[in-house]
Amino acid sequence: MQTLILYSKPGCHLCEGLQEKLEQLQDLGFELEIRDITTQPDWFQTYQYEVPVLFRQSVASESQVMPIPRPSPRLTVSQLKQFLQPHLDQNHKTA
Repeated sequence: MQTLILYSKPGCHLCEGLQEKLEQLQDLGFELEIRDITTQPDWFQTYQYEVPVLFRQSVASESQVMPIPRPSPRLTVSQLKQFLQPHLDQNHKTA
């Protein structure tokens, strides 16, 4: 199963909104991994001004991660599904 990695931080309303929507899209066949940037200094340094940040992890190699452009927070759940589908399909092609 492919994995979507969401870099987030507590109190980030954009992060929380995206996480809630992603949790409603489990039928797309991905596992959602939430990474709190406040728990790792390198994550915090890299993403403190960028969260939420979304990556997809390759099925073929856990070390291969590809960034997904930040979706608009205004997207509905169904619009987010349409937005993510091409990125998830790419993962199947590379696996």
